[in-house]
Amino acid sequence: MKQRALLLVNPHARRGKEAQMQSVEQLQALEFELLQASAENPQYLPQIIRQYRQQVDLVIISSGDGTVNAAIEGLLDTQLPLGILPSGTANNLARSLKIPRSLPAACKIIAAGKIRPIDLGSVNRKYFFNVAGLGLSAQINRRVPKAWKRRFGVLAYAAVALQVLWQAQPFEAEIRWNNQSTQVKTFQITVCNGRYYGSGLVVAEDAAIDHQRLDLYSVKTQQWWEMLALLPAIVQGKKVPGVLTLQGKEINIYTKEPNLIDTDGELTTTTQAQFRVIPRALPVFVP
Repeated sequence: MKQRALLLVNPHARRGKEAQMQSVEQLQALEFELLQASAENPQYLPQIIRQYRQQVDLVIISSGDGTVNAAIEGLLDTQLPLGILPSGTANNLARSLKIPRSLPAACKIIAAGKIRPIDLGSVNRKYFFNVAGLGLSAQINRRVPKAWKRRFGVLAYAAVALQVLWQAQPFEAEIRWNNQSTQVKTFQITVCNGRYYGSGLVVAEDAAIDHQRLDLYSVKTQQWWEMLALLPAIVQGKKVPGVLTLQGKEINIYTKEPNLIDTDGELTTTTQAQFRVIPRALPVFVP
């Protein structure tokens, strides 16, 4: 018996149109019965998923992290299993789940039918799969034109990051977790539910998307160029002097002035911020 799948494709993703044609061909060859809808306007994705809930057995999203994030509320409401076809810029959710960038290989993972429940992160009731951040990441995401993301991918972020770094000023924050508290002066605070953030940076060596905790990573520097010496540790998520790392099921961050927060690459809320993990929230197809 054929499985009925709702296929959502973002035509503006990095490999949008190419991914759509290739995905349809591969999934039909694997004997999926497809109902297709556009993910061009991500804000409508929860509504679309709810609309099809009685007609399909699973949801497949072909896009990047931001579009998959936009579908979370519909997936939570319906509890339909999620298949991921990575065709965006960073694809950190797919990377955390070991789903390959090859669309034929990713389609075969969905067809194999292995489902794993994964955690979600939440900040001020805004959900995220991978990461939420304040400081440099929010400023970069605010300034990167969507046309640049589609055309240049990671290079677009790198170009804007250089501009942001040149003008950046550190901010002070109080972080509370597990009945503990600390004060930091930093350019960036990153809170991860998954293992990866940015362009494949690791938040912690033992991080996983189903370990029922959040991982916080922050470089404590007075000048942005001081981060350059810490780049090898940042890339690997290692604990070294000058880097604050902590874990908790709930983390609260307070700043004197409201700071923008991005979740999976989209600006969604501001400090003061209450982060929490939601264990085993969604079923996802995995290798």
